[in-house]
Amino acid sequence: MKYILLSAALVMTLGLAACEKTVVTQPGPAGATGATGSTGSTGNSGATGATGATGAPGKAEETPAK
Repeated sequence: MKYILLSAALVMTLGLAACEKTVVTQPGPAGATGATGSTGSTGNSGATGATGATGAPGKAEETPAK
């Protein structure tokens, strides 16, 4: 008799657990968009390069004789 009650309780527990209903909810409408954030600071422009070498000085232009 003990085993019959124990097995019946086990079968009923498994039967009820197998029939558990899962509820699926539908998402609601989207809300309003939030305010935009502040703009971040600009980056560093970086170091400038060294000055280049200067060219050779030019010669005075000769004017042709007329």
